[in-house]
Amino acid sequence: MLINLNQNKNLKLFKIISEVAVANNQSVYIVGGFVRDLLMKRQASTDIDFVTEQSGIELAQNVGKEIDPTMKVSVFKTYGTAMIRYKDLELEFVGARKESYTEDSRKPEVEGGTIEDDQKRRDFTVNAMAISLNKDNFGELIDPFNGIEDLEKGILRTPLEPAQTYSDDPLRMMRAVRFASTLNFKIEENSLEAIRQEAERIKIVSMERIMVEFNKIMLSKKPSVGLQLMEETGLMKLIIPELIELKGVEEVEGQTHKDNFYHTLEVVDNISENTDNLWLRWSALLHDIGKAPTKKFVEGTGWTFHGHEFLGSKMVKNLFQKLKLPLGNDMKYVQKMVKLSSRPIALITDDASDSALRRLLFDAGEDMEDLFTLCKADITTKNSRKQEKFKKNFEYVAVKIKEVEEKDQVRNFQPPISGEEIMTMFNLKPGREIGILKEKVKEAILEGEIANEQEEARRFVIAEAEKLGLHLSIS
Repeated sequence: MLINLNQNKNLKLFKIISEVAVANNQSVYIVGGFVRDLLMKRQASTDIDFVTEQSGIELAQNVGKEIDPTMKVSVFKTYGTAMIRYKDLELEFVGARKESYTEDSRKPEVEGGTIEDDQKRRDFTVNAMAISLNKDNFGELIDPFNGIEDLEKGILRTPLEPAQTYSDDPLRMMRAVRFASTLNFKIEENSLEAIRQEAERIKIVSMERIMVEFNKIMLSKKPSVGLQLMEETGLMKLIIPELIELKGVEEVEGQTHKDNFYHTLEVVDNISENTDNLWLRWSALLHDIGKAPTKKFVEGTGWTFHGHEFLGSKMVKNLFQKLKLPLGNDMKYVQKMVKLSSRPIALITDDASDSALRRLLFDAGEDMEDLFTLCKADITTKNSRKQEKFKKNFEYVAVKIKEVEEKDQVRNFQPPISGEEIMTMFNLKPGREIGILKEKVKEAILEGEIANEQEEARRFVIAEAEKLGLHLSIS
């Protein structure tokens, strides 16, 4: 089968690479995801992989010289690869190779090989196709495992025996789930069974590499596809067992609770329709994480999950540490979202006080809109009447919050009187009294006792300072 590259925007580049290979007696093929996406008519990838049956480093250096004698070629001798950044593209060159694996490592023993050897070592048939850039068959699709048919059927199948493929490099199990989620493909049944069989092997893969794949699943159009596959194959239990603990429904005295695992998957899908923010999607994934350890049946009340948001926000840090996710502002954002995830619901009453609204504004700050996006995604009832009622309630709270915000200006609250001013007013050195007075000002504003304004705050501080035995400095 001949692939027409004449309309491809990279045709000129491909011809340069072809000519350089011919001049240096080398073969060259485009391989991997670029070929797959080209055949699927997806948005062209900016990463293009090239394989030669000779030296990939040598080919890259010669291509670099041909394009621009001053071009930088990054060489990775250990892996026998070289990379060129050209315009908006990242071009990687590697020598074709055979691989063999040991039981305790996903790093293979490598030796030179043919293009066929190189295709055999690839993860899936849809990624094992190559396009020749050689002079005698330029544009020919080389597809020894019938990847084109699997592509048309939307099937993920391994080129070789699946259990061996996944055992050799267990990260491929996460890649299978990721492609199923991002490409909307089905994992072929033998392959799916092999993932169940080899799931424990994921333990030899670094958590950083696992999370790269997991975050791509989280950013897919419908993350529940991948998340459910992880649950079915046993991968989720090995990576985030805290989510699996949400699974199941218990019944006591005829009273049940919802399955919080499948509810969580619905919430993640709901939020994914409205945001591409990875950490807001993570907030949806973890918003009920505290429900398993706080679940309790109370006579006369039923199932309760008291304090699950607070415990859940504390669990976020341990999870992020274990999963090697960022521990800075991204983690703090997820903690905040989880902790506040039920707060707006408590305000859906006519008698919700301005004080409660001010406190929510103060606590949520600039993330208030994200919090509402999360709360709306948490509505998973199938009853359309209830769904409409919940949405109207949220709109009602949003209006009330807007009114309070315009009046009191407490979002991203900055106290109208600073610690330095308090020190000057009472001729104080830094100490606990400053913190006490600042906290009292904040509480008075949030409770509506004083306006969020400097003069009123000064009068309030003077009165509160006297109770602490402090007096205005006379100067």
